[in-house]
Amino acid sequence: MATLLLVHHAPTATVQALAAAVAAGARDPEITGVEVVVRPALEATASEVLSADGYVLGTPANFGYMSGALKHFFDSIFLEAGGALSDDGSAAGSTPGGPVRRTKPYGLWVHGRYDTTGAVRAVQSIVGALPWSQSAAVLEVLGDVGEAEEERAYELGATIAALLSA
Repeated sequence: MATLLLVHHAPTATVQALAAAVAAGARDPEITGVEVVVRPALEATASEVLSADGYVLGTPANFGYMSGALKHFFDSIFLEAGGALSDDGSAAGSTPGGPVRRTKPYGLWVHGRYDTTGAVRAVQSIVGALPWSQSAAVLEVLGDVGEAEEERAYELGATIAALLSA
């Protein structure tokens, strides 16, 4: 059975609604053969990342950046999960043996009050150095979360889970 790891930081009811909708979509009854594991970003481990077959990441946009909790997640798992760094310490798109092999699908959702651009860019720059492949459009949500936003979050979860389905 494939494993989908949902890693998020959801400190408010608004962001919790998105996280719940993503998880519900990943657990859609028509999608079979996928175990969905949901972890707050401060609790997710490198071993969980290594054993997962795909990922959905979620974060609020805080001061133009991803949440500190999601950044801590990346700091904690990056090298162990196959992250590659360039000589200057920035995220690299290749390893000493060649290009990073993109083998595991991921999706991303970001909620912001006014802007999500910096948070999306920050997450994508880090994930770009991991052996993961963006497999759905980024879900960017501004302001209140209503039924339409929850439906889009559900679709994101379902899309990534369906890619792993048996």
